[in-house]
Amino acid sequence: MASKGVRSSAQETVKSELSVLTMSDHDIMNYIYATHVHGDEKFDVDSLFALVENTLKRATLIVDNIALGTKVHFESLEDKTSKASFNTPLCTLKKVSCEMQCKALGEEIAHKTTMSILSKLSSYSWDAKAVLTLAAFALEYGDFWLLAQLHPSDQLAKSMGILKQVPVILRRPGLQKHRKALVELNNLIKTTLEVIECIFELEKLSIYDKRDVPALVIAMNRIPVDVYWAILTVVACSTKMCGLTNEDDQVQDLSPFALKLNIVLSILKKQIQLCKQQIGSGLPPVLQCTGAVASVTCVQFWPRVRIATTPLHWSTGAKPFPILTMLVDSSLDISIDEISILKPIYDAIRKEDQYKIVWIPIVDQWNDDTRKNFEMLKSKMPWYVVQYFSHIAGIRFIKEEWHFNNKPIIVVMNQKGQVECPNAIHMIRVWGMRAFPFSSSVEESLSNGRDWMGSIVTGINPNIHNWIKEEKYIFFYGGKDKEWIQQFTKRANALANDPVIKDARVSIELLCVGKCSKGEDDHSILGHFWNRMDSFFFSKTQKKNEPDPVTQEIQKLLSYKNESGWAVLSKGSRVVVSGHGTSFLKVLEEFDKWKESVRQMGFEICFKEYHEKLIIHTARRCCRVDIPFTPEKNPQQMTCPEAGCSRVMETYISHKCCHIDGAVNGQH
Repeated sequence: MASKGVRSSAQETVKSELSVLTMSDHDIMNYIYATHVHGDEKFDVDSLFALVENTLKRATLIVDNIALGTKVHFESLEDKTSKASFNTPLCTLKKVSCEMQCKALGEEIAHKTTMSILSKLSSYSWDAKAVLTLAAFALEYGDFWLLAQLHPSDQLAKSMGILKQVPVILRRPGLQKHRKALVELNNLIKTTLEVIECIFELEKLSIYDKRDVPALVIAMNRIPVDVYWAILTVVACSTKMCGLTNEDDQVQDLSPFALKLNIVLSILKKQIQLCKQQIGSGLPPVLQCTGAVASVTCVQFWPRVRIATTPLHWSTGAKPFPILTMLVDSSLDISIDEISILKPIYDAIRKEDQYKIVWIPIVDQWNDDTRKNFEMLKSKMPWYVVQYFSHIAGIRFIKEEWHFNNKPIIVVMNQKGQVECPNAIHMIRVWGMRAFPFSSSVEESLSNGRDWMGSIVTGINPNIHNWIKEEKYIFFYGGKDKEWIQQFTKRANALANDPVIKDARVSIELLCVGKCSKGEDDHSILGHFWNRMDSFFFSKTQKKNEPDPVTQEIQKLLSYKNESGWAVLSKGSRVVVSGHGTSFLKVLEEFDKWKESVRQMGFEICFKEYHEKLIIHTARRCCRVDIPFTPEKNPQQMTCPEAGCSRVMETYISHKCCHIDGAVNGQH
């Protein structure tokens, strides 16, 4: 009687186990949706997956070398990069890891464990659930095989390895006994990685309009089910690994999981291929060049939306060659000034076949007027232009992924079609070809220098280059009040020609920003100056959250943009001091009070100290910084740049119109 009961129980277990792997998508959805909270807790899932991928690819390579006797070196692997600011959700990973440890065999146990993990990760997105589970497994699997690698030569690794049962696997009898099981486990881990990579790729494609890419609807609806199978497989792999290290008589059979996951992977790959075909069919067929006959392999043009996996190439009928591409995305409101900043870049790189510039006009609705405007702008561009008068499938990608918002952006891509810089327009405005090849690392290097004033003022006066080269003192000044400008010019000239200054062999030059060399008003010069200052500010704030002295100096100068008067004293390209027009003019007016100190202490120290003394005893003005909206991250808060004040500035929103196309042409 007891025997019959045991047999019946076993049959029920087998039946329930088989039902897990044969469940329909509908049944799985009914199970897993009850665990999901639509909060989508935010964290950097891309960085975590990069670390998981690096860990598992190296761990599986160690296993292949040990179990199969291969001799593949780590140098053959290409590591993914994670953000430096990434914080690992370690507590969450440990909780998930505990769920998977030392579980009994069987698909039903794996299913229950999977449901428990999904409940713990209820507020995360579906792709994050899969990555967090795989990361929890990678912690254990990577640690085990790292100890196995270090075991022979490191005493700590040897002791830790014994605790982790590493010798059970590495000893000859154990290795021979478990070789096939290790290879099976290793291969299934690689397949799981592929499945999650495909899920990530679908998430990236999801920015496209489902009406343009109907295959996305089916693919995205399946992602929760695919995540379930990925997590179930990871749980089974964990059970298998525990069984191998504990030398259990029975270990988890992975073949049913491998069969199921390979089916999932095959479906995912077909879905991605179909989505890319539908995306590709909506891309412009030809990128036409205004200066030469050329066409581009367009499906390879859009990052992460390429049908082919080969790099972006230009084709001119001959053998294609790789290029570094600068994609200039803008509406038809792009100004002539914005076009002109690219002309020197084009002239410098035009002879190099591996560098190309492409303008992509972003137009929501084409009509006769927009076509005429397009033709006019196109005639002023010697580089490649996308000429296409209907909806381009990639526009939504550009708007959402590259944060395009009608202002021109310059996206720099390398030969592999990877984005090197999401918007190089700021560094090109400030440094021009000095920033070539316009990567984020070059921008950071240039923006960290203290001798930055020369980059801002280059080209606004024919004498400026020599003054900076000769390390002369230069007064840069300007403002809305013409009377203040006249007074400052008079007083600054008097100081520059004073016998005390001459005796000290101090050479001082004056440059009124907004005046041409003939002394006439030139608003384009003023526009160049402040646009470069804005761009330099954005270059600095995109890289750092905490302001450094240079950022604060630029921020302070920007606060003077709409003041009656402002001035900067520099020595060559190095800023000595900047300030409001009132305080600077007072320093000059009271020169007689401090000029005798110049003989002992020097002009620079005396000027700076007297200016600081005046500020302390002067009522402070409100400091206001107007920042034009940009597609990039705008500062959420700013501290006051004025000396001795570090309060958080109040935030206001203002709107502006210069009554003319291109803000650079309006008066600032």
